[in-house]
Amino acid sequence: MSETMRAVAYRKSLPAGEPESLVDVQLPVPVARGHDLLVRVHAVSVNPVDTKVRRGGDPKDGLRVLGFDASGVVEAVGPDVTRFAVGDEVYYAGSIGRSGSDAELHLVDERVTGPKPATLSHAEAAALPLTTITAWESLFEKLRVTSASTGTLLVVGAAGGVGSMVIQLARRLTALTVIATASRPESREWALRMGAHHVVDHRGGLADAVLALVPGGVDHVFTAFAEASPISEYERLTAPFGQIVAIDDPETLDVVPLKGKSISWHWELMFTKPLHLPADDGQHRLLTEVARLVDAGELRSTLTEELGPIGAAALRKAHTLVESGSVIGKVVVSGGF
Repeated sequence: MSETMRAVAYRKSLPAGEPESLVDVQLPVPVARGHDLLVRVHAVSVNPVDTKVRRGGDPKDGLRVLGFDASGVVEAVGPDVTRFAVGDEVYYAGSIGRSGSDAELHLVDERVTGPKPATLSHAEAAALPLTTITAWESLFEKLRVTSASTGTLLVVGAAGGVGSMVIQLARRLTALTVIATASRPESREWALRMGAHHVVDHRGGLADAVLALVPGGVDHVFTAFAEASPISEYERLTAPFGQIVAIDDPETLDVVPLKGKSISWHWELMFTKPLHLPADDGQHRLLTEVARLVDAGELRSTLTEELGPIGAAALRKAHTLVESGSVIGKVVVSGGF
């Protein structure tokens, strides 16, 4: 194995269209230790978190490799690895606390890694991990719905990567009635393809659109855009004792108006376990189950745009697309370096 590898990094926080916003670099090949897998990356997807980190300021160490979602093949394993072996195909979302997956070879802990769905290409698989983990933890760990759960679930931001997976998981694994929000014909059609029972147009007011369909309010809410509507809108559209889970980053948020109806507010960040509970293998088990569901035809990839090969030029284009806010599903960069 060569002592160096190719990667894509950023040195300065610049607009995605700038040639220096993401650059091709050569870095030392990392060494697998402990529970690490050294993965040869075949495909990566770009998430809003990638663009937020790049826009958030210059890297403290002068250079940072971005990327979280990846699909590839295990090239080496650390001494404590028990779940995978060299040659295994894997997919994962990794950790925001480690160097990213926009690299020829990448280290990831086996406890946040799953076996790649056998029926998917690497590009199709790379679209899934981060959004699926976020959706799964939002539904089953924060909202605590189960296979027997009935009632209504509102999905705000249904055409995005996470919203797409929330809809699929809720339809396949619960008895909830799923209501999605969408404002464009193409995003409405996508939400219905993912399995939403109903789609409402939120442009005239989120609460009014939902209450016209469910006058008593919904039982559960997933929102990718909590800051897009006043908290009073969520108070109006949620039934007493309802629950809301959010994944975005409002600068400020006053949830006191929810108290009168005893509405619970939850935050979901899929990096919490890798950062704070590294021994927890819940994400490994989750991704393993999702791979089984995909291979059984119960879930589908949300890949809608595939670029390549992996390199600075393609990743700059992918960042630009994601920052546009109009992407349906997921943007993936594949093809190796």
